[in-house]
Amino acid sequence: MLYLAQVQKKDILGEISLQLLACQNADETWAILPEQTVLIVPPNCNQNVLNEGMLVLADIGENRNILQVQTATDWVLELVEKYLATGFTPDFLQQEANKAEECRQSLTLQSQELSRRSIELEARREQIQNLEAKLQQEKELLETKNQPSQLNFDAP
Repeated sequence: MLYLAQVQKKDILGEISLQLLACQNADETWAILPEQTVLIVPPNCNQNVLNEGMLVLADIGENRNILQVQTATDWVLELVEKYLATGFTPDFLQQEANKAEECRQSLTLQSQELSRRSIELEARREQIQNLEAKLQQEKELLETKNQPSQLNFDAP
């Protein structure tokens, strides 16, 4: 898993450690770590390029061992270029999130209105069908009443 970390040096043993600041989630988003976690950098990581206070990207395995450490300079500059240089400020992103939420709410209301209208139309269609059936019955009843009775006048 990829972490953003800050390099710390320990004076007593001369060990270099990383204070983990944020981690990359599976969906490529980042989350600030709520608690302070410090890991010792193993000697096989290129320790001579790590200076105190430096921000680095650390690839950390499942058992909390540091697999690779690289400077975060290029990564930070890419973020600045992609988001900050083009006007993607936190305020802009919040405004866009608000607009998206307003659109979602508007679409939800429109969907509810369409559902209500659909139910009303279905009820009216049923009423019309019932009236048609009733009119057909009345028509048939009138037709049977208006037919001349066939009386049998053949008396013996």
